[in-house]
Amino acid sequence: MQLFLIRHPPPAVAPGTCYGSTDLALAAPAAEAANRIRSLLPPGIPLYSSPLRRCRELAEQLHAKPLYDERLREMHFGAWEMQAWSLLGRVALDGWAADPLGFVPPGGESVAQLRRRVLDFLDELGAKGVTAAALVTHAGVMKIAVGHHRALPEGDWLGLAFDYGAVLEIDWT
Repeated sequence: MQLFLIRHPPPAVAPGTCYGSTDLALAAPAAEAANRIRSLLPPGIPLYSSPLRRCRELAEQLHAKPLYDERLREMHFGAWEMQAWSLLGRVALDGWAADPLGFVPPGGESVAQLRRRVLDFLDELGAKGVTAAALVTHAGVMKIAVGHHRALPEGDWLGLAFDYGAVLEIDWT
């Protein structure tokens, strides 16, 4: 399956803020990013999107009828959401660093839980016989898809980085 992974444009949030599942607006209208991205996508390709506003706004500029799926949401950081990373405390961040896949922020979800739902979504697309799709989503979702696709060790795929508005094409088999 040909996948076009699209990271949303920059959200309206202060630098250094922990955000994941918080429903943030974009810092600028999605039209400019959509105009650039549209030319990179095959005509008529189905487009799936995270329902969060920062993805939804771009998806609606790219496709007349985007399909929304909760499994494409960014990781839920629980009580850490909208807190400055610098205020979370060394103990909390060290706990996450010691177990990056299994650690669960208070009231949130682990990277392992995020990975499970993302891979479930991709497996479902394949089982439905989808041959090509565009996904408007988040950096965490893209890390999982690309890391799994490239069979990277966990420590390596966790360190992947994608610019806002990036489009990455992969052959998901």
